[in-house]
Amino acid sequence: MNILILGGTGRVGSQIVTYALHDRHHVTVLVRTPEKIQINHENLTIIQGNVLNKDDMVRAMHGIDVVISALNTDGATTLSESMPFIIEAMENEGIQRIITIGTAGILQSRITPNLLRYQSSESKRKSVRAAEEHYKVYDMLKQSKLEWTIVCPTYLPDGERLGKYRTDSHFLPEDGIKISVPDTAEFAFNQIKSSDYIKTRVGIAY
Repeated sequence: MNILILGGTGRVGSQIVTYALHDRHHVTVLVRTPEKIQINHENLTIIQGNVLNKDDMVRAMHGIDVVISALNTDGATTLSESMPFIIEAMENEGIQRIITIGTAGILQSRITPNLLRYQSSESKRKSVRAAEEHYKVYDMLKQSKLEWTIVCPTYLPDGERLGKYRTDSHFLPEDGIKISVPDTAEFAFNQIKSSDYIKTRVGIAY
């Protein structure tokens, strides 16, 4: 399979790159700084570019089967500004499947189910800016024709890969407190072979 990974130099994204190469897929990464990719692999294609540049996005999508976005909010609006370019390029190229890394803040609240977690007392975070960015992406994907899955981890320490975790559609698993970067990356990567969570936000925690 030909996989485009966005955010491939980040904590979760770099793990997904490793898993995808280990599974013998052809991996393309679009990165601003190619030197940050420390892997040499015959199945890895590195494209220098920016997700905020429409032409770069179009270039990166050629021949791709599935897109995995591990872009983070970066303290800016990169996430919400890049998503229209991603969706348009995918639709023009006939690519259906996208898996993105979101945040537990955009899941439904168990305390107040008609609110999202970041809008309710369930969230302990002082700042909602990152959750608002992720919510904009969720809203855009909902309105698209794509087959999307948003993986929504809660507290995300580096940790180890345990290979055991709980998931729940649209909610964070009950009493879920944390999930490691490697386990989040593994679950997200595994969605390329699964149709269990199409057009779904998935909460993930131990």
